[in-house]
Amino acid sequence: MARQFLETLVAYTKDFTFKPMLAQSWDVNDDATEYTLHLRRGATWNNGDPFTADDVVFNIARWCDTTMAGNSMASRFPGLIDPATGKLRDGAVVKVDDATVVLKLSEPDITVIPNLADYPALLVHRDFEKEGADLAAHPVGTGAFELVSLDAGNRAVFKRRENGKWWGGEVYLDGIELIDYGADPNALVSAFEAGEVHTNLDTNGEYIGIFDRMGLAKSEVLSASTVVARVNATVAPYDDQRVRKALQLAVDNEVVLKLGIAGAGEVAENHHVCRIHPEYAALPKVGRNIDKARSLMGEAGQMDHEHELISIDDDYRKNTADVIASQLREAGFKVKRTVLPASSYWSEWAKFPYSTTNWAMRPLGVQVLALAYRSGQAWNESGFASKEFDEKLAEAMTLADIEKRKAVMKDIEEILQDSGVIVQPYWMKLFCHSAPQVRNRFAHPTYEMDFSEVWLDA
Repeated sequence: MARQFLETLVAYTKDFTFKPMLAQSWDVNDDATEYTLHLRRGATWNNGDPFTADDVVFNIARWCDTTMAGNSMASRFPGLIDPATGKLRDGAVVKVDDATVVLKLSEPDITVIPNLADYPALLVHRDFEKEGADLAAHPVGTGAFELVSLDAGNRAVFKRRENGKWWGGEVYLDGIELIDYGADPNALVSAFEAGEVHTNLDTNGEYIGIFDRMGLAKSEVLSASTVVARVNATVAPYDDQRVRKALQLAVDNEVVLKLGIAGAGEVAENHHVCRIHPEYAALPKVGRNIDKARSLMGEAGQMDHEHELISIDDDYRKNTADVIASQLREAGFKVKRTVLPASSYWSEWAKFPYSTTNWAMRPLGVQVLALAYRSGQAWNESGFASKEFDEKLAEAMTLADIEKRKAVMKDIEEILQDSGVIVQPYWMKLFCHSAPQVRNRFAHPTYEMDFSEVWLDA
């Protein structure tokens, strides 16, 4: 919702490239320790204020506050943070003038530009906190639309921007309404049939064929979006690598791909780096091995342990967890399945001993590894902690040369795969469907919905 009226400095496109947004251009020094952001002149907030370097400095300072619970942005910019304070380091961000900001990192980092395009990197107004830090009450943004109303859990209404010209020019649509039809895809089938909606966020599993047969226009893209069944390695019995590897070896990823999302994707390899990531390194295939899985679980003395696998109630994530649970039972392990509504699931998602989580794509493999598996990070739901992994990942994040990064990434992938903290069965193709009169609406590899260049045919 926020993307309709807030913007990032950089955008990641449906064609897997980066394009300027509020940063019109940028320069990077040879060792990736200094980034100069040239900001877009003429961009304004919808309250009439000019967009300036002060807005950028304000946002980066907020992102770099490690004392804020759940702030994953801090893990994206370690080179800007003072370890002693856990906040933005003095001199790390320099305002040169109203349209130029320089980032001075304490260590090389090739992920800065990709991280500026990630969805938590939406820029708020420099007075956001002064006005109460309530985005719904004060929806001040630089984007193409304005928030009109928000009924949480039901509907958000937007209109074409009026208060100040959008820097990107005039958009075609008068407005947008985002409607939440809940977790049952059949409700969306009925909505399309009744003409209540023009497009959806995404389509999964058997509903791809259903919407195709309804005559809706389909767009698809292979992404590095995925679902992982992860344990929490800080909680018994998952603090035992033998237990973790047993769960991993008991699952056939190809079967989970076929039954969990109707084959709409590619098999993954339990290390969270995709072949479309530039630094992907191929590893020898490790297939299902029930005998070895049982042997490891027995060796750990945990054959009688009941594993509670928790998932959200959304269609493909629930189905994926069901298939994994079935395969674990085939291996002779005891499994209890618990399905939670979104409100309950996301309030506790990082605390569950064993659960499935969906992860959106990041352009670089090192990005998602830093977010999800580096020791002590806010989004490290598996509790995985490895000094060797952290050191090699830090090295990889300094290497602009793809071949050099691949060499290090091979070791990183092996460490994560061998740890057994995740069963990662597949990479998803992302699909969306639209009514025939919708033009220029495409599936995006990170689920982004950009309506600034969408129109309706008369």
